Amino acid sequence: MRTYIRARVPGASYFFTLTLQDRRSSLLIEHVDTLRKAFQAVRRTHPFTMEAVSVLPDHLHCIWTLPEEDTDYSTRWSLIKASFSRAVPQREQVGASRIRRRERGIWQRRYWEHVIRDEAEYARIFDYIHYNPVKHGHAASCASWRHSSFRKYVEAGLYTEDWAASPETSAIDWD
Repeated sequence: MRTYIRARVPGASYFFTLTLQDRRSSLLIEHVDTLRKAFQAVRRTHPFTMEAVSVLPDHLHCIWTLPEEDTDYSTRWSLIKASFSRAVPQREQVGASRIRRRERGIWQRRYWEHVIRDEAEYARIFDYIHYNPVKHGHAASCASWRHSSFRKYVEAGLYTEDWAASPETSAIDWD
């Protein structure tokens, strides 16, 4: 098996994507309050700043900034995933390897992380996160998706209510 080496930069901002094992599931938005509580509980004991987030039915994207001299996002994700998994009703199929590891089978084992290198990349990823529900067809506009930080940034004046809603901006290649 190939060894995966994760990037570790103290105090950095990271872009994360986490995905459910069952890509047809809508568990994350069905239990979004449970997910929110899991994030809050972990942030109390293992602080980080959540810069942006978008929760879709089967996956989520977010940007975190860790405290100076801290690189341990793995523990934070492990705690968030475990807390969420313990709190939601069990209805998923669990294979033998997951049973051996005492896993529920809700989340894919791995997740994707990326160290954000500069302000331009940060801005692109920030926009990508907020546009993602529209890209996947879950919302007609960024403002209409309730499970993201977009509205917070409209209120702060960073985005307008109709951002990415015009034909010109909707055609932007966000990948």
